[in-house]
Amino acid sequence: MEVREKIKGFIIENFLFGSDDASLGDGDSFLESGIIDSTGILELVGFIEDEFNIEVSDDELVPENFDSLNQLVEYVGRKKG
Repeated sequence: MEVREKIKGFIIENFLFGSDDASLGDGDSFLESGIIDSTGILELVGFIEDEFNIEVSDDELVPENFDSLNQLVEYVGRKKG
């Protein structure tokens, strides 16, 4: 399963409660759209670290890395690259 599908599946399962994935666009801001709040971001970070075996440092916890599916996929790609 690709990075995008794993992350999207986690978000749909945990934050959209399994609802139709059409409501989650690849570029949608998680925070602005209310999909994920600041506590949810921490859950998402835990998932990213466990699933992709990477460590997220405090200075990487910025919207440019974690605020949309596209940004997350790019971030994981850079970390694993």
